Amino acid sequence: FFFFFFFFKQKTAYEIMPSLVGSEMCIRDRYQRRVHGYEWKKEEAKKNVMRTHTTPCSARMLLLLAEETKKTGNFRPKKYFSIDRVFRNEATDATHLYEFHQVEGLMADKNLSLRELIGIIGEFFKRLGITNLKYKPTYNPYTEPSMEIYGYHPVLKKMVELGNSGIFRPEMLLALGLPEDVSVIAWGLSLERPAMIHYKLDNIRTLLGHQVPLKFLKSNPVFCLS
Repeated sequence: FFFFFFFFKQKTAYEIMPSLVGSEMCIRDRYQRRVHGYEWKKEEAKKNVMRTHTTPCSARMLLLLAEETKKTGNFRPKKYFSIDRVFRNEATDATHLYEFHQVEGLMADKNLSLRELIGIIGEFFKRLGITNLKYKPTYNPYTEPSMEIYGYHPVLKKMVELGNSGIFRPEMLLALGLPEDVSVIAWGLSLERPAMIHYKLDNIRTLLGHQVPLKFLKSNPVFCLS
């Protein structure tokens, strides 16, 4: 699905949370063999890689939410947000980095749909000054339906991908232990590409990495949302 950076010294994790293993096996039994044609293997899941996205953090938080719901007998809607660094073993160019930041968010509640998801994403980018957006259907292993988000770059004069999003599959939510009537909408957005559009930059390497010009950093103020 993504190009990985593997570890050479500590190739595998010492152990995986038992509750996560049980949930993962349940998800794979219900879905992966039917769609992908192979079985989930613990030894494969234990391989250490530099994370390619922050969705595992979301899965852990949803597991904790499910455990809280079981303990109290009462589901409480939740919102989770994170910004962290991710790594992908791919060639760099004007719009790609092998090390960048992902803005992750999700909402868990009843009766959530694409309307709410598109509304949240649209409002988020509107506050950044990015209003020319397009949504493209795509495939993600854990969301259905799924959408890629594109924004118009005035300097490059083309639409560039800003992130991915979708509604988590029931196979995942039920395996984690969430109630059947709960929906989860989620998104993973780039930090650097929207910054490219905001600062009207034609090369993403100006923002992060060894090619960042110090003059650029000193001459631009910190960007804050109102």
